[in-house]
Amino acid sequence: MNIIVNGRHLEITPPLKTYAEEKVRKFERYLSDISEAVVTLSIEKKYRHKAEVLLKVNGVLIQAEGVTGEIYSSIDEVTEKLDRQVKKYKEKQVSYRKGGAKQTETPQKAAEQRETGRIIKNKRFELKPMSPDEASMQMELLDKAFFVFINDKSGDINVIYQRQDGNFGLIEPVK
Repeated sequence: MNIIVNGRHLEITPPLKTYAEEKVRKFERYLSDISEAVVTLSIEKKYRHKAEVLLKVNGVLIQAEGVTGEIYSSIDEVTEKLDRQVKKYKEKQVSYRKGGAKQTETPQKAAEQRETGRIIKNKRFELKPMSPDEASMQMELLDKAFFVFINDKSGDINVIYQRQDGNFGLIEPVK
């Protein structure tokens, strides 16, 4: 596994880097096929220490973040969240292999109020061909309200999203 530790507005000291790497390396015990782990440590507004971790596992992204008043506790928090997500991923993999029924979750909590009208963040990511079921699993693992993917049957870009009733919606373009 390749671990990348970088910082925004924060100096990454050797002990801090070692601590983050050791915490993330423990996931190798559960997931033998992690290709990359990206750890981003940052400070926001002088008192919010944030740790974000992105694991790439067999083309699936598992992501979590922890925000506390101290960077080491943020790393602990994010690894606890990742631990829950990795367990969820492993359970879904076993269920998916056995052909089990998909379980729906309760609707997500309402998002914090945001300033609207301008783009404040830009993300780029690789699109992987997958089925809508795989896309819904990926969306849940990333803990997002929607997920963009390439439909493996049609080859078109689709969007799957979480409905307020706990079910999923699928948006397919019409040519």
